[in-house]
Amino acid sequence: MKIKNFKKYFFIIFLRYITPATIILPVLILLLCLFCAANGIWGPLPDFQELENPETNLATEIISSDNKILGKYFYENRTHVEYDSLATVLVDALIATEDERFFTHSGIDFIALIRVLKGVLTGNSNLGGGSTITQQLAKMFFSKKPTSKIDRVKQKFKEWIIAVRIERQYSKQEIISMYLNRFDFLNLAVGIKSASKVYFDTTPYNLKIEQAATLVGMAKNPSRYNPLRWIEKTTQRRNIVLNQMVKNNYLSKKECDSLTLIPIELSYKKVDHNEGTATYFREYLRSYMRNWAKKIEKETGEKYNIYKDGLKIYTTINSKMQKNAEKAVTNHIKNLQTKFYDHWKEFENAPYDTSWRTGQIDTLILIPAIKRSERYRKLKLAKKSEKEILKIFNNPVNINVFSWNGRLDTLLSPLDSIKYYNYFLHSGLISIDPSNGHIKAWVGGINHEQFKYDHVFEGKRQAGSTFKPFIYATAIDQFKYSPCFKIPNVQVIFEKGKRWKLEEDYIPENANKEYGGEYTLVEGLAKSKNTISAYLMKRVGPKRIINLAKKMGINSYLPAVPSLCLGAAEVSLFEITGAYTTFANEGIYNEPIFITRIEDKNGIVLESFSNSPVEILSKEKNYIMVKLLQGVINKGSGGRLRWKYQFKNQIAGKTGTTQNHSDGWFIGFVPNLVTGVWTGADNRSVRFRDLYLGQGAEMALPIWGEYMQSLYNENSLNISTENFPFPENGVSVVLDCNKIIDNNTEEEF
Repeated sequence: MKIKNFKKYFFIIFLRYITPATIILPVLILLLCLFCAANGIWGPLPDFQELENPETNLATEIISSDNKILGKYFYENRTHVEYDSLATVLVDALIATEDERFFTHSGIDFIALIRVLKGVLTGNSNLGGGSTITQQLAKMFFSKKPTSKIDRVKQKFKEWIIAVRIERQYSKQEIISMYLNRFDFLNLAVGIKSASKVYFDTTPYNLKIEQAATLVGMAKNPSRYNPLRWIEKTTQRRNIVLNQMVKNNYLSKKECDSLTLIPIELSYKKVDHNEGTATYFREYLRSYMRNWAKKIEKETGEKYNIYKDGLKIYTTINSKMQKNAEKAVTNHIKNLQTKFYDHWKEFENAPYDTSWRTGQIDTLILIPAIKRSERYRKLKLAKKSEKEILKIFNNPVNINVFSWNGRLDTLLSPLDSIKYYNYFLHSGLISIDPSNGHIKAWVGGINHEQFKYDHVFEGKRQAGSTFKPFIYATAIDQFKYSPCFKIPNVQVIFEKGKRWKLEEDYIPENANKEYGGEYTLVEGLAKSKNTISAYLMKRVGPKRIINLAKKMGINSYLPAVPSLCLGAAEVSLFEITGAYTTFANEGIYNEPIFITRIEDKNGIVLESFSNSPVEILSKEKNYIMVKLLQGVINKGSGGRLRWKYQFKNQIAGKTGTTQNHSDGWFIGFVPNLVTGVWTGADNRSVRFRDLYLGQGAEMALPIWGEYMQSLYNENSLNISTENFPFPENGVSVVLDCNKIIDNNTEEEF
């Protein structure tokens, strides 16, 4: 007799000869098992307090000023979502597939259990499971999987006890949201909110029917029905869910037939700290938040973990501006890199200075780069000798490298890899609202996965001519010069001796080494004449310049030496752009901020952030500075913003180029936005050979131009096209140099 028929006849005989004992004994055994489970005889149940406040790893969300999720910090990529934020079709699909009588049972579905028993006795495994949604939720409270069948039976009874308690404690809607919030959909998508974003780039509320069915289908076995690996199996499972919705009257047969023909269309968003938008900003913010958590603990005793406490960090970053900034940087640097390769083609020691010999390159560049590498550190820890390490660095290996045309698999030695990456140009951009100091965009580099160094905050480079406005501002603050004040275009001598602490005379030169005649202040700044800034430096002295720059937010060390007039000081893009906001804000400085508030997982504000405006320059003197900086755009090195990018509105700013063209800068602003850009190589010896391609107007300004064009195309951003505000009390000096008769008197140095 076949086993299947035997089970069938056994079941018939069992029912025919059933006795009261055969009913009572199983019931007693069942009650005994429940008693053991409920009273901890088989081990403790999860604490009842945990049922009220489940211990859940909630991701901290980074939220933009326009309410977009920029990223998360997490152990598990899990974000809580309330029942009201779930699509109706999602709930319908879940109930139809996982628990048809969800709204009528009290945690245990006895009809489903009888169906399971029948399936066991008849050998039919297609009759379905017996676990309710509440039981599946209860199962999630057990972190350890049972190691034997007996342990599994014990845990099953515990799940029943917990399920009943959950039903008593929570509403059906709360149970649904708890279940969906805790379920792991794989691929770092824990919870329905993360899953909706990761797989379909949407929210739980906006899921389409077929998308909801796909995610519900994964609940049976997310590994088996993983749409990234098993699309056919996942599609079949989705269609089963759709048919279950028909069976339970949530969907018509016609709708179902139509939906089953639609292929699964994923919009997969990989969850990675190196992926997505504002990657460099998010990494800086991570460091800040760690320190914030320590500070809060010290001040209040409250402990916060940014990876599991579900904080919400409301930032000043605007998601549209951020994306446009990243696009502008990518477009320009990709194009500039091509020019850089062509520029150095056929040069033996490219891209290093042509005067350098191979031995110098090895000693001064490559060997130090080897010793800074992580590979070198690990080899030293492994007690390898310098000779062995050098041999390893010269041994070719299979490697995957970054390129502007995508990742490349190639064969390179670690040393050749260093040479390869040394060739790349980099850039940074930061954009700030001067009225309140809010940082609106932050691009720290060209690719966070490959190049972690943040050129907004970490990188400090010589400022070049972008530092000159602080010299001009100091002179105007002291003497209230007109933009039309004329200065001879002659070399200024800083004499050796105690006054300037020089061992020999220091005589700054103009970039083109041309002298004679005279320049107005507006012409001197527009053409970035070193003779003019040297003259002003000698008039006011470096200490006054340094004091003003410090008040405007420059915190880096500024040496009180004559070369400061050429921008020899090293500053970060963050600092110098923040300082320029003073000029854009009528002489008032607001310290740059990037967070408005931090909330806990319940929406309680833990801290709010603001700054205090500080008047640095009077409105009149500041307006004179704005006129000078407008001259850079209208008749100086920033002119291509007019003839190439066709900006017609008032713009002020300053280009900067450092010695040997190692750094290109442009800081530009309109009345309600200041944006700074830096471009160069990580290694300062890697640079263009001439000023034509190596100047700030070529290396950095085009990023500003493309970025601002994109912002003006977004009407919702309200980027100003208005004129800079004229002081209500007027200006007591002549601003229009075409209307002035020369009345400058000769000044002694």
